[in-house]
Amino acid sequence: MDLDVSLHIAGRWRSGGGGETLAILNPATGEAIGRVAVATRSDLDEALDAAERGFAAWRRVSAFDRSKVLRRAAALMRERAEAIARVMTLEQGKPLAEARIEAGVAADIIEWFAEEGRRAYGRVIPARAEGVLQIVTREPVGPVAAFTPWNFPINQAVRKVSAALCSGCSVILKGPEDTPASCAELVRAFLDAGVPGDALALVYGDPAAISGTLIPHPVIRKITFTGSTAVGKQLAALAGQHMKRATMELGGHAPAIVFDDADVEKAVQVLAANKYRNAGQVCVAPTRFLVQAQVYDRFVDGFVAASQALKVGDGLDPDTQMGPLVHGRRVEAMEALVADAVAQGARLLTGGSRIGNRGHFFEPTVFADVPLGARIMNEEPFGPIAAIRRFSEDDEALQEANRLPFGLAAYAYTRSAARANRVGAAVEAGMVSINHHGIALPETPFGGVKDSGYGSEGGSEAIEAYLTTKFVTQASA
Repeated sequence: MDLDVSLHIAGRWRSGGGGETLAILNPATGEAIGRVAVATRSDLDEALDAAERGFAAWRRVSAFDRSKVLRRAAALMRERAEAIARVMTLEQGKPLAEARIEAGVAADIIEWFAEEGRRAYGRVIPARAEGVLQIVTREPVGPVAAFTPWNFPINQAVRKVSAALCSGCSVILKGPEDTPASCAELVRAFLDAGVPGDALALVYGDPAAISGTLIPHPVIRKITFTGSTAVGKQLAALAGQHMKRATMELGGHAPAIVFDDADVEKAVQVLAANKYRNAGQVCVAPTRFLVQAQVYDRFVDGFVAASQALKVGDGLDPDTQMGPLVHGRRVEAMEALVADAVAQGARLLTGGSRIGNRGHFFEPTVFADVPLGARIMNEEPFGPIAAIRRFSEDDEALQEANRLPFGLAAYAYTRSAARANRVGAAVEAGMVSINHHGIALPETPFGGVKDSGYGSEGGSEAIEAYLTTKFVTQASA
């Protein structure tokens, strides 16, 4: 398959003004499978002009009719899911089964926001004086600049675009250069469903140049970013300088606490599946495994066995359970984390090495007895490495769960209602899932606290950042 990914600006799919392109690589082979267009400054200026026009037109479309357009987009995503999933696996590497799920969930997310947009209600406030009417209305904030990552090229973009469009905002989407084609297919579904061409743009190129142009520009009224904490802080600071609303979904380092009264076999099964999903390249993946001493050995043995049983290979192979990392830099990052953990005295129980010399494959890797000073206990691995550490008392686990500045997701396994309630209250995270993996559904909030960002990209909370509140008070003449 030869992927040729264009920009979409002002209702046209086209190349960049400078004619520059970047290679799209298949992470399973390292081979080029296509090219993606690069936007110039003049392309961005055109996209900004279109976003301003698109906002003026799209905001006048009723919430009822916007909902119908989004529902058509969801139907198109379902019709095209198989073809889109194949493209995603080719450029991103994840197993085809995972790519199918991502394409299907995108349709669910679009439908959720289609309904939420129809329910962005205002209210009437009882007046103190006779003859006074006090009303509150909700209005779209304006054109949005959205920045999305490569690990979930549809899932992350669809939340931003759907929330903006259902609210009446226009969007300039800066897609991921590593995985551009599947993101482009999402945009195509929206456009084919009836979203005006001026209301939705798609650009690729130099991330710093694009963010440096879009965020300060007076046309843009809100930004939304998913990515690393380091980059997110820079963009949030830039947005703050220009008084722009911002939603930040940043890095995590999720603790997974397994208490001595847990169903250990269930914990191993669920946590291993979610540790290695998308080769560990998931912001909410469990990464720091804190296991109580009484069940430590059972959990470690089970987790190692589950890791060793995984079939790693090309995502297009139906037997593959874990695909490659997205590019060679991720493999190098894993090797560095492994070397540091070994040097710090952690026990390497399985894995720890790249697989072969073709593509970007890395072994499912498990460390036990990892000291707190190891990098893997302090830096988000974003790869297939699990770090397991023993604890004795409950307070010790809760203290470790909250030690880092991250607070995106957290997990716990216990049969005790009291322990479950305590974890839910005490752990500093935007999302806490106990005895199952129950986060990231369209109808539930999705976001973090502390250095993991602010704002939500799921649930009824997600559209709040795309709406302004206007109070109108009127007295009889």
